[in-house]
Amino acid sequence: MRRFSISDIEGLIGIKAHTIRAWETRYNLVPPKRTVTNIRFYDEEDLKMLLNIVALNENGYKISKIAKMSLKQISDLVTQLKTDWNNDQVQVLNLADATLKYDEENFSKILSGCIKEMGLIKTMDVVLFPFMKRVGMLWQTGTIDPSHEHFASNLIRDQIIVCIDKVKKPHKEEPKRFLLFLPEAEMHETGLLFTRYLLKKCGHDTLYLGQEIPYNDIKKVIGSYQPDYAFIVLTSLNLGKDVNKIIEKVMDCLDVPLLVAGSLISEFDILVKDHLVPLKNVCDMVEFLEEI
Repeated sequence: MRRFSISDIEGLIGIKAHTIRAWETRYNLVPPKRTVTNIRFYDEEDLKMLLNIVALNENGYKISKIAKMSLKQISDLVTQLKTDWNNDQVQVLNLADATLKYDEENFSKILSGCIKEMGLIKTMDVVLFPFMKRVGMLWQTGTIDPSHEHFASNLIRDQIIVCIDKVKKPHKEEPKRFLLFLPEAEMHETGLLFTRYLLKKCGHDTLYLGQEIPYNDIKKVIGSYQPDYAFIVLTSLNLGKDVNKIIEKVMDCLDVPLLVAGSLISEFDILVKDHLVPLKNVCDMVEFLEEI
């Protein structure tokens, strides 16, 4: 059984360590276990309980009231919340719980329920992008394993591809041609696949190349495909402050406008350049793609 420090728990459930300690001190909620050398830790059952407490607390239940509930009462109330697909905070927590357990059936059920109820665009905006940002940070800090991140990413990828296949591309008088790819050192396809979905929904044409395309290959494809726009997504935390250098390298290979999306675009200052369009969130992406 996995063991978690209080800082691990803080990252996993999004609640500050001092708040968790206050719940323990005032209400005896989820007291940590201790090693033989007296080091505090939480196990998987503790994490599940804390996830349930946070889900109830974020939906109007006071901690003082939760502390008086039985385990069954807490579990029953959370079970009811889990079927509220529009409750994005609860679904982010549910996805985190399913990821830690490698629970493919439950993860897929949560994700498909959200998409069915809210549609893919809203699900990406309020559930999946916040969830993936949290998972990425936990991976970088070693709180979760790389396998957890790959598990979640691949299931999300599968669902987006299903949504792409279901879209009936509308007729457009003058569709634009988009080259979609990830530059070297960038492997996270989720945002790029979502862009492909949006473009198909808007009636535009796409050439999808996927992960880690060498810079020399970009020049060749540009000459052959002759797109109207190129589109990349930057999310890998290891790129960090080098994000402007990456953008510059990509632009050196292009003679068309470059659209750039991804979490790094909203976290770092992007240098203003001609023919560069930073898209900081889902709303920006949808607006731009629908207007051109």
